[in-house]
Parts: sequence; structure tokens; C-alpha cells
Amino acid sequence: MPAPPHVVSAALGALPKTLDHLKALSRIPSISAAGFPSEAVTQCARAVAKLLESIGLEHVELIELEGAHPYVLADWLHAGEERPTLLLYAHYDVQPPGRRERWKSPPFEPAEREGRLFGRGVVDDKAGLMTLVGALQAWLTAEGSLPVNVKLVVEGEEETGSAHLAEFLRSQRERLASDVIILTDTANLEAGLPSLTTSLRGLVNLDVHVKALDHPLHSGIWGGPVREAASALTLLLSRLFGPDGEVAIPGFEADQPVVSSSTQAALKALPFDQEQFRQDAGLVPGARLSHDEVSSAYERLWLRPALAITALEAMPLAEAANQLVDEAAARVGIRLAPGQDAERMRDRVTAWLTRDPPYGVEVTVTCEAAAPGWQRPAHGPEMEAARKALALGYGREAVCIGCGGSIPFVGPFSEVLQGAPALLLGLEDPICNAHGENESLHLGDFRSALIAATHLIEELSGYPAAETT
Repeated sequence: MPAPPHVVSAALGALPKTLDHLKALSRIPSISAAGFPSEAVTQCARAVAKLLESIGLEHVELIELEGAHPYVLADWLHAGEERPTLLLYAHYDVQPPGRRERWKSPPFEPAEREGRLFGRGVVDDKAGLMTLVGALQAWLTAEGSLPVNVKLVVEGEEETGSAHLAEFLRSQRERLASDVIILTDTANLEAGLPSLTTSLRGLVNLDVHVKALDHPLHSGIWGGPVREAASALTLLLSRLFGPDGEVAIPGFEADQPVVSSSTQAALKALPFDQEQFRQDAGLVPGARLSHDEVSSAYERLWLRPALAITALEAMPLAEAANQLVDEAAARVGIRLAPGQDAERMRDRVTAWLTRDPPYGVEVTVTCEAAAPGWQRPAHGPEMEAARKALALGYGREAVCIGCGGSIPFVGPFSEVLQGAPALLLGLEDPICNAHGENESLHLGDFRSALIAATHLIEELSGYPAAETT
């Protein structure tokens, strides 16, 4: 059942104020990465808590675990035991701004241009948070109540891997018990096309360190007989790929789940414009896409593993001298197909990189992250409720998509909270540049997502409530 018209009107009437709240949160540089001031992260947590109190949520609390940025909790539990309980998730922390000279406007001074709002965190994930806040506020303003029970968790370390989330969820298991989980940190396939994410790839990050010398050497005096670390690392990394760029590690795709013919057909039915895809990715004219004749781009992006060199260092060009480099390092990033074993992949790639090192140099591989992917069925009563709400908000039928990235909090939520089904929604689109310079939010989609969230609260009110919630 859709939300009553006067509730939707309340959400739309408050849209300018909701956008102002988003801008205010986005001015706080809540960068959770090491080396940035933690005070700003705490400041943002407090601002979120104050905002939740102002709209009428209850039991608002900042919870801190040792070594973690604050979690913000709130709830509203007066709908009755016969109504379901929704657990809403968003995060308030953001990525570092990157190269400030590449920003067209300062990263922490939100600016509107051409129908978009630019600034760090405006789409990832403070917009997701504000669609939830705006929808809840509309219901509480127009009706004085909600048709469901609500619990809200806003995290402060998602951008650094949610290292403490499982511990937090375990410590708050009873308090967070819910019937449906709604996580607002994913993407739409394209602007204006509402999308439900049903799969995520896993992630393994391996840091490769090569040591050839105990100190740098003059390249003229020692070069020739003496091998250096940078060339050894280059040779080592070249083993990862075949002549056409395919991953050469034996068994790299061995344990990926088979993609059914029906799934392949569904993926190929999704809208895809290769030239637009190239343009959105920013490929230079001569660069070729990685593909084969069988799989679609979406299959390769969402349901198959991939490997890339995501960091490479030896001697910066600006500091280059005529030296033989003593040490060099790289990060090898592996995206896992949903269902692949993260630890098995870690061990497989580590063994490939450490066998028979070039020139006999010392090679050390350390695992920075190893997390499996996630997948859920594209059906179920909560999915049908979400489809209806999204169609009402966007004026278009929703599609089910995968995500090529890894969202570390989804697995812990599903596991710790006893398998409550998760709905993954979000506001990123192909050109939003989340994590990059000039991150932006499509303001039309923000409006549509706010309306959809307002309807979703009502659409889920008939979901069966568990006896324990």
C-alpha cells in the first residue's frame, strides 16, 4: 500500500530543508582514514545524533568501541508487536578528498551545478542517510507516528572496512533484532532508473613487498651486475596476466558459481550502451574493454572475479635519482565472484607471487583484506514491497542489479542478525565519482529516492513480524 498523499506532501514540502541538512553534514570532513583528524568524525556523529533527535526518534545514543569511530543508534518502537521492525543503516564517514586541485569546487563546501550537488560524501553515503531521515520525518510530522517499528544504525568507519562492525552487532544483537534490514549505500544502474542490488563481489587485497638491496646504489657504478627491486617487482607482477590481459593464475575462476542461463539472459536484458559505458569510465580512445564473446559486461562486472594492480611504488618521479632502488611494493586487488572463498583466493594468489622470485630477491606478501561476496534472491515479500515503493518514487519499474564492489557491512548484518533479509538501495550513478574527485549527487534522484523511502515504510508495514522483535 502506498504512503498517504499527505505524508508524501510532507516529504516534498520539507525537501529543501532535507537538502540543507545534507549540505550541513557534508561540510564536516568526517574522514575515517588513518592520518586524518578523528575530531571531525566525532563532530559528524554528534551532528547526526542531534538531527535524529530533532525529527522525533528516541533513545539516540553514541556508542564507542575501542579503536572505532562512534556508532549512532536511535529507534522508534511504538507501532506495536504485530507490525514489523525495520533496521535502517547508513554511514556518515567519508573518503579522503584526494587531489584537491582536481576539484572544481572545494570538497567540503557543497555546491550545486547542472542538477547535481558536488562535494565529498554527498552521495556516499550522507545522501542515503538523509533519504531515510527525510522519510521518517515526513511520517512523524504528518501522522505523528510510523506504521512500522524502526531502528537506525549510522556507522563511522565504513570507508575503512567496517573493522569493528561485527563486534558492534554482536554486542547489540538483542537491541537490533529486526525483521528487515534496509541498507542505503549502493547504486542505480543509471540516473533515474531505480535499482535493487542483489549481489556483491568479495575482496582480497594483497600487499607485495620486494627487497633486493639493503640500501640504494649508484646506477652507474653498480648497474648491470646488480639487479634492483623495481624491475624484480615488474617481472613478478607480469606473471599475473597472460598476453591478452587475462588473469594467468591457475584456478583463478575455478570455484566461482556457475552463472545460469536465466541469469545471463536477465543481465543481457538490462540497458547497456557500450559507448556510454566507455565515456562514463573515462577510457582513452584507444583503450580496449576486457570481454569475451559469452559473458555480458554486467556478468564480468558483478558475477566474475577480477584482478588489478591498485597501488605501485618504488621511487616517485619527482624524487628520482640515478639509483638502483632497494625496495619496491604493490597492492594486488582481487574482486571475488559471489560465492568464491576469500581465504582460498588469498592463499592461491600468495603462492603464485612468492614462488621462484625473480633474481632471487626477497618477496613478502601480506593480506590487507579478505572478505567474501554476498548474494540474495531477487524475490520475496520485502523485494516486492521495495519494487512498488521505487516505482512510485521514480516513476519507473525497478531493476535488479549486482555490484562489482565490496560492501563489508552487508555480510555481518545478515549473519549476526539471524538472517533477516536485506534490501540494498542507494543513490550512486555511473558518473557520481564516489571515492574520486568531484563526487556528486543527482538531485532529481535524491527527490525520487526520498519519495520512494516514504512509500517503502508503508509498503513494508504488512511484512510479517517475528515474535522476537
